[in-house]
Amino acid sequence: MVNPTQLDPIAPGERIATLDVLRGFALGGILLMNMESFVGPVFQANTGLDPALTGADRIADGLVYFLVQGKFFTLFSLLFGMGFAMMVQRAEAAGRPFAGLYWRRSLALLGIGLVHSLLIWSGDILVPYALLAIPLLAFRDVPARWLAWLGVACYLAAPAMLLGLGLLSQWVPGWDAFMAQAGKEMTEVAEAQRQAYASGGYAEAVAQRVRDFGLMLSNLMVFGVMIFGMFLLGAAFTRSRAIQRPELYPRLYPWLRWAVLPLGLLLMLASFVVASGFSLTVFDLRTGLAQALGAVAAAMMCLGYLAWVMRGLELPAVARWLQLLAPAGRMALTNYLVQSIVCTLVFYGYGLGFFEHLPRFWQVPFALGLFAVQVMYSQWWMARFRFGPVEWLWRSLTYWKLQPVRHPVTFLG
Repeated sequence: MVNPTQLDPIAPGERIATLDVLRGFALGGILLMNMESFVGPVFQANTGLDPALTGADRIADGLVYFLVQGKFFTLFSLLFGMGFAMMVQRAEAAGRPFAGLYWRRSLALLGIGLVHSLLIWSGDILVPYALLAIPLLAFRDVPARWLAWLGVACYLAAPAMLLGLGLLSQWVPGWDAFMAQAGKEMTEVAEAQRQAYASGGYAEAVAQRVRDFGLMLSNLMVFGVMIFGMFLLGAAFTRSRAIQRPELYPRLYPWLRWAVLPLGLLLMLASFVVASGFSLTVFDLRTGLAQALGAVAAAMMCLGYLAWVMRGLELPAVARWLQLLAPAGRMALTNYLVQSIVCTLVFYGYGLGFFEHLPRFWQVPFALGLFAVQVMYSQWWMARFRFGPVEWLWRSLTYWKLQPVRHPVTFLG
């Protein structure tokens, strides 16, 4: 008998394959973005183009910064918001309660994120997602149009803050001294990471991750509003059915491809011209303007990438290749954690110890090779099992019962 108060997990046949492809695509971009943070100190990885690099290393660093950095965590955040709205729609359609289940889902994700952040890698995104997912519940009944505008406004608050800080730097007495001291402290943190992760044992690495965790949370004032804005925008895509039924919006995706993406590229170019790299000890008007432009460009480019993937899925020859990403997207959480485990074991001192030894250029083929292996393994795994290993754990904790692991067996005859 079906329990009318129980919202069951989504069956594989009910999934929207487009979202799985998009998650797989985003997963590859996330790995490309994170490689610099695996190979070197986490808090020195988001400073733009490294002026010390030359040749192929400089080209690779510039391309990743220009085309990847900041564009794929926004895409993942957008997809998270889409998934949230789909859960709401299923609950509404079934006439079943949702809030309790969603609280358990968010708390379970928080637990997984804490394990990842403290025991595996301090560049974690799951803890911010879990914390920001909770207030998202208050927006579950907001109409799609309002969700879209609220999402845009929330996201733009972050570049507005960055630009505002840049303006403050021109007028606040002692600002340069304050930034020099803050930069000195961040440099000391980066050096502590270098010592702990390059040559320290596992216990030293965990102790450093605990220290890194507090700094990560302090960045949520700016970083968090960007994530939450993309959550709301993603929810708007689902509530409007723009992601499930793109044919209902014949102008939306061409507009994203041919207007929003080119404008995002131009804004990213403007950011690059204003300041291609950022010092830990300086935050002035130029820095604030460059980072603000880059943040706006990241969201616009993310939406453009989404639209081009959607277009690719409409073309049979391209769709065949893109659909290879779907199994990796179905177990995106597992693959995200595996990326951290593999890379820390390769680069950290308690593993193979290649910390700061892989040139910037070679980080790109390393990431693409690892992702290709994940795509192939995900094909094998999802052909045999209903969920990825961590997805199975997450669902079991969410629904408070062990989920079936294997696909149901069907008998013919």
